[in-house]
Amino acid sequence: MRCFGDGDPLYERYHDTEWGRPQTGERALYEKVCLEGFQAGLAWITVLRKREALREVFFGFDPERVAQMDVTPLLEDARLIRSGAKLQACVTNARATLALRADGGLADLIWSFREDTPAPRSWDDVPAVTDGSTALAKALKRKGFTFVGPTTVYSLLQACGLVDDHLAGCHVRAEVDALRQSVTAGAPTRG
Repeated sequence: MRCFGDGDPLYERYHDTEWGRPQTGERALYEKVCLEGFQAGLAWITVLRKREALREVFFGFDPERVAQMDVTPLLEDARLIRSGAKLQACVTNARATLALRADGGLADLIWSFREDTPAPRSWDDVPAVTDGSTALAKALKRKGFTFVGPTTVYSLLQACGLVDDHLAGCHVRAEVDALRQSVTAGAPTRG
């Protein structure tokens, strides 16, 4: 059983090989923060279909390069999600990511909000927001990040392996959970 994505090869591949697998590198986490921000008001498959173009124009989500960008020309690029606020959030979040280096970095901040939760039996068991996602959203905003509300941040926690919301019975749940536990051994947890 697959939690989601059946019928679309891009979505199936994302589910089977990426969603919920731990992301610990600064660039990978920064990219996910940006992509989750782009999802606001859209279906995730829309973001997935635009991801390669976003990676191209944002230099592989290199925060040092993105922090210097002017996004105005990107508003004309039909390959992208052309929201000025969302595009600018990538620049703002790049600057915030760089500033966090002095305090241990983006990975340290995000992974301090890891949550251990039971395997959901259905999507009805999966919350849209948790106390942890609300607290992390506030912490990110205090550090200068934008487009990081509690619902967006919960999606970030799911995507980056800080929670394992693969449904009970999903064919990749055990593998994802094992990867998650090996990365987070000894890391602080919430929940």
